Amino acid sequence: MNESDCNGLRMRGVQKPSLVNSIQKPPLTDNTGEAFFVDIEMSGSDMSATTKSVRSSGAVHRSFRLARLFFYAVLFSLTTLIILVTLNNTWPLKSIGHSTNSLDRVSVALGVQERVYAVIIDAGSTGSRVLAFTFFKSLADKSLKLDDELWHEVKPGLSSYADSPEEGAKSLIPLLELAKGQIPQEHWSSTPLVLKATAGLRLLPEDKAEALLQEVRKLLGGSGFHTTDNSVGIMDGRDEGIFSWFTVNYLMDRVGGDAKETMVALDLGGGSTQITFVPVESETLRSTPEDYLTSISLLHKELKLYTHSYLGLGLMAARQAVLLKHRGEDGIIRSPCINPIIDHQWSYGGNTYTVRGPEQAKYQEIRGQAGRLSENRPVADHATCLKTCVEVIKDQVHAPAELRTRDVIAFSYFFDRATERGLIDPFNGGTISVQEFLQAAVQTCNIPNAEQPMACLDLTYIGAFLTTGYGLKGDNSIKLYKKIDGYEISWGLGLAFHIINNGI
Repeated sequence: MNESDCNGLRMRGVQKPSLVNSIQKPPLTDNTGEAFFVDIEMSGSDMSATTKSVRSSGAVHRSFRLARLFFYAVLFSLTTLIILVTLNNTWPLKSIGHSTNSLDRVSVALGVQERVYAVIIDAGSTGSRVLAFTFFKSLADKSLKLDDELWHEVKPGLSSYADSPEEGAKSLIPLLELAKGQIPQEHWSSTPLVLKATAGLRLLPEDKAEALLQEVRKLLGGSGFHTTDNSVGIMDGRDEGIFSWFTVNYLMDRVGGDAKETMVALDLGGGSTQITFVPVESETLRSTPEDYLTSISLLHKELKLYTHSYLGLGLMAARQAVLLKHRGEDGIIRSPCINPIIDHQWSYGGNTYTVRGPEQAKYQEIRGQAGRLSENRPVADHATCLKTCVEVIKDQVHAPAELRTRDVIAFSYFFDRATERGLIDPFNGGTISVQEFLQAAVQTCNIPNAEQPMACLDLTYIGAFLTTGYGLKGDNSIKLYKKIDGYEISWGLGLAFHIINNGI
């Protein structure tokens, strides 16, 4: 067979090679020296194996690239997180604000911050309140951020047990149980517990106040929390004002900034009332009594504070003072601040009083409308009531002119009486003018209300205290809150900061 035949046979017997199905080798020579062609046909299984091998090799490379990208992404994320956590915990670049954030929680997990706790019991004149705080504490600069708070109140106040001190101590047991439920047991022994009494015990005879405190010391000493000889006592009015001022400015994120931006704090308790602010006008510093000024160190700054507590001018104590000015020889109080329809038993400071409206009742003619008959409605005598309130307040209160140009926040009974009258939202608080307080007092005195027999007196006294006492004008505005960002406004938060940083 010649070459052409051979070529013809090859071309006829073998299909034209394709890149997929066959591989043609170059001519080979046998042992006779004759050149011939060899066609290698690949079976389906061989071709599949080759394809799978190629694909497998490509998949390995892709997987490696994906793994490398994932590694770099994780590395970048971790590096970014570490940088953010570092900045979040480094003064002065750390995040500003009173509450914790997600970076703070990561910081706790990484051991850069730690959870710390404090329990404060506020033994007020009208009730006792427990506040159990959870803070995140930076291990770098020891700064604190508030993470959680428990607040609960029981009534009556500790001072109501003046003649039965053991019962007074027992009244605090439910508050301690709530605190134990809030704080992990393994942290009880390291959690400071402090009880501070305010005006209620300040107004008691010294021997009765001390008997109450002694029973409370026994109870707290066996609570499991960390206590010392200083854990129980009567709080100085100045400290009460300072810690309240810190609380409101801390929760409003105004601590550490410009002094002009800090707020004036007005606290109206049952037995006393406090005012605290940072004076920025030189006239205030010149005209203020020396014992009203104090210096504190706060967040790397030295501040001069104006602070004073007026014992006996709290709302309940003022009620007593106003009412006793109209007590008759028979012991019955007939006050112009009380509506003539009222016959009420009121207790305060261990005494119970019979309170009525004046014998010579005052009436207001209400003209009938839409076919209704006119009526003479019995009303309290607001003008005479106001005069009596001014007599109680006059010449007892220092009134810095600077107050009229500053942001003022008021709480406790200021807030309570405003919400009862519908002046502000009871949940969110709000801002009202002093004039609105004054008008509310007049309106309340003109409405008989057996369910709130003291409403006229309370609002009239508050209006008189803001104007005659602090010298505020009708167009001055006041912010009224019970809570800020969900946290109670209480001197307890300021005290908790103090004992965590400085010990009990």
